[in-house]
Amino acid sequence: MTIKKYIPLGLEQPYNKNLLMKDLIASLTLFVMLVPQGMAYAMLAGLPPVMGLYASTIPLIIYAVLASSRHLSVGPTAITSLLVFSGISSIGEPGSQDYITLVILLALMVGTIQCLLGVLRMGFIVKFISPSVLGGYTSAAAIIIGLSQLKHLIGIDLGTYFQAHHLLIGISRELANLHWMTVLLGISSIIFLIIFKKVNSRFPAALVLILLSSLSVYIFSLHEKGVQIVGTVPNGFPTLVLPTISLESVKQLIIPAIIIALLGFMESLAIGKTIADKEKYKLNPNRELKALGLANMLGSLFQIFPVNGSFSRSAVNHQSGGVTQLVSIFTSLFMIITLMLFTSYFYYLPSAVLAAIIIVAVYKLIDIEQAKFLFNVRSIDGWSWIVTFFVTLFVGIQWGILVGAIFNFCLLLARITRPNIIEMGYLEKEQIFRDIKRFPQATTLEDLIMIRVDSSIHFANISYLEEKIREFLYLKPLANMIIIDFSGVNDMDTPSFEVIEDLKEQLKKEKNISMYFVGMKGTVRETANKLGWDRKFNEEMNYYTIEKLLENKKIRVSTSSDKNNQTPYMYYI
Repeated sequence: MTIKKYIPLGLEQPYNKNLLMKDLIASLTLFVMLVPQGMAYAMLAGLPPVMGLYASTIPLIIYAVLASSRHLSVGPTAITSLLVFSGISSIGEPGSQDYITLVILLALMVGTIQCLLGVLRMGFIVKFISPSVLGGYTSAAAIIIGLSQLKHLIGIDLGTYFQAHHLLIGISRELANLHWMTVLLGISSIIFLIIFKKVNSRFPAALVLILLSSLSVYIFSLHEKGVQIVGTVPNGFPTLVLPTISLESVKQLIIPAIIIALLGFMESLAIGKTIADKEKYKLNPNRELKALGLANMLGSLFQIFPVNGSFSRSAVNHQSGGVTQLVSIFTSLFMIITLMLFTSYFYYLPSAVLAAIIIVAVYKLIDIEQAKFLFNVRSIDGWSWIVTFFVTLFVGIQWGILVGAIFNFCLLLARITRPNIIEMGYLEKEQIFRDIKRFPQATTLEDLIMIRVDSSIHFANISYLEEKIREFLYLKPLANMIIIDFSGVNDMDTPSFEVIEDLKEQLKKEKNISMYFVGMKGTVRETANKLGWDRKFNEEMNYYTIEKLLENKKIRVSTSSDKNNQTPYMYYI
């Protein structure tokens, strides 16, 4: 086996002027998206807008150098920003220095968790959060994000809530206090963004909106008439600050840190893998974990809040022709230039415009069609979506993902403890055995029960198998033989063999019912032999197919006619 050499920045092909121009164009496109989004998502996280620009500098460079994805664009995202706000606003006043200190520590903790998972090669852990749970969570979180931004969009005072009903009640109480100039500015901003998104999705509508709205506020002095503005945005590169670590703070932030670390990585991996599959290259999940982790860890030294891969910006990067992770390097450099020279131009930027950018960015995350699709295909997945959605919406954003994951895990346990066990009959035309519930025309005998187990057997589900066997016997009181098809059993533990052995001997002694086992796979047969079954039940487990067993026992399941002489004959299967 050859180990593929790591090539940084995705530079696996000779880099030339043509590729450089593609990466530069893609980075400029991302830059004009990232400036307004970074500031808006910082505001969503309860932070000064400049921290969104900080989070779009150093983390991009670190991730680009270490990542296996060539196209994933990291930085501030809506869901992560809301998780930051919900996780810290209960223990700190948003926007205060203590709050900012906790956010920086949170970024360090998120990065540490991701790095540890990557070093321990535990990238697989995110597979335990099902797409149905993630879909329900994302849709509900997008609604909460939209509702939470209405206070900026319509100029009202709204408390810090993360439940939809509390937000709606608060909004209804404050409707009489609407600031109509802010409402007009906010709604016109949304219309502007939607129109240009439909006309030309590549047009930098958000950046143009920021410039136009800031100019309007300055010319007409709207900030003196009640329109809230961003105000002074510090210029210059973020200074090096060591996160303040205390045991009490770590204990308060550990749950949000774990949730953000796992969800951030899961979202990043899903986006990166989708593009990687299109471009025919492989992603290394554990390397992605370490790259994201170090981006957050080292970024926390430069006053960032947690970052992860962005779906919209990664898609734009790919569509704009970006080829390598040099796109992220160039984007970061453009952001640094902006911080050094142009932050003063954001002074008159209205908060309503940032709220409009957030709302337009997240509304597409609301995917009710996914729930309909899941219910049509497999209702239990639909219920996972529904439970996660409503818990997130009405109980809390952090509880939503936890309850959804636990609910899905319980469904998994239910499937494990209640495996698929069917009674089979014989389809003569197809000459095959099938589930009699799905194929009621299949032939069965009153004195024979044929069972197939479609699962590994272990201590958690062996009692269910025993119950099903007794249920089949109750429905067929004349049965004197049971055949269990083990072809779908990949593994079987010692307690299960003991239970089946006791049941077999009990049925033989009390009702003279014989029990046979066919189709045992090698691993299962080896365990059986170690327990002495090859000596005690050699004849009962010596058949590889039901057909051979029935033929040997001369059991006739059906009759047919010889096509040559048209006389009935005994058909053994």
